[in-house]
Amino acid sequence: MQDTIALENQYGAHTYLPLPVVLTKGDGVYVWDAEGKRYLDMMSAYSAVSLGHCHPKIVAALTQQAEKLAIVSRAYYTDKLGAFLQRACELSGLERACPMNTGAEGVETAIKVARKWAYKVKGVADNQAEIIVCENNFHGRTIAIVGMSTEPQYQDGFGPFPAGFKSIPFGDAAALEQAITPNTAAFLVEPIQGEAGIIMPPAGYLTKCAEICKKHNVMLICDEIQVGLGRTGKLFTFQHDNIVPDGLILGKALGGGMLPVSLFLANEEAMQVLTPGDHGSTFGGNPLSAAVALAALNAIVDEKLAENSAKLGDYFMAEIQKIDSPLIKDVRGKGLFVGIEIDPLKAAARDVCLRLMEHGVLSKETHATVVRLAPPLIITREQLDTTLQALRTVLREEF
Repeated sequence: MQDTIALENQYGAHTYLPLPVVLTKGDGVYVWDAEGKRYLDMMSAYSAVSLGHCHPKIVAALTQQAEKLAIVSRAYYTDKLGAFLQRACELSGLERACPMNTGAEGVETAIKVARKWAYKVKGVADNQAEIIVCENNFHGRTIAIVGMSTEPQYQDGFGPFPAGFKSIPFGDAAALEQAITPNTAAFLVEPIQGEAGIIMPPAGYLTKCAEICKKHNVMLICDEIQVGLGRTGKLFTFQHDNIVPDGLILGKALGGGMLPVSLFLANEEAMQVLTPGDHGSTFGGNPLSAAVALAALNAIVDEKLAENSAKLGDYFMAEIQKIDSPLIKDVRGKGLFVGIEIDPLKAAARDVCLRLMEHGVLSKETHATVVRLAPPLIITREQLDTTLQALRTVLREEF
């Protein structure tokens, strides 16, 4: 195992700091390392494995389609893409969808659509469009996206950055209204900030934001790459506020834990500004990805995974909050998207994750102070109880 880690460290760019475990197999909520030890996966690849590892319906969709047709580019129609896009639009309440591959590509698509809509429909002067974002956001790693970040490390050494972004405090609807100008094209927001440490906005925040955006003719775009598709106890997190945004970005779980698949969905008025040649992706919307993503959407709905997340998430949060430990500063989240904030004066979140790994539970720290817990949505109460026992043991240990 150490040889495998050394090989990756020698030849790979050092863009990650993984926990020291080499995983070789996955099934459902479990993964196994190179020495055969089994772990509960409480990360699910940042929600990309929300359906669990090697879900049989997703594996079947992948293998059946791979044997027929995988990639032809968007130069031609295929028999798989239309059905996938229809299902995504019907479930979300939006009218059109642009398929891409990674979440960052979905965000870039949203930025392009919002800007072109501002120029062609709203009447903003050329090259003057503004997009409002939130402090401590995480929307991806491209130059444009890190340019609108407030995290110093994400920008250090990568400038200059594109202009046209304005940052406001997360969870502050009044700040949104104050920041809007006649040049504002869109407000891009994560309904819950994931990478920032599972940061929750005040109740009703998205409802107020939707009202403000409608009042000022500004697109409300929700980035649900991490929190969408059942993660927070609803199929989409915006449904907790009984709204439908003007734009929606999906990824991660959309690929069923098998492939990178992303979508930008929007209303007709916004999406109609795109014409052939404006945007595209050789791999985006390929029949293999479309077949897998449609199977993933259907499995999430048919197996009632959002409902499972809501029910077990309430139980999981309540039990974690009962843990009496001086290490815990806060416990927050929604559904099966939970963050335990660790007092940095008492322990490092990474050290907590390393101890949990010893007990057969895999998690990962975020921003050095939060232990993220986001298991596959197929998890059972008994499996959560195993995690809770490990948490009780580790959080009461000396560090």
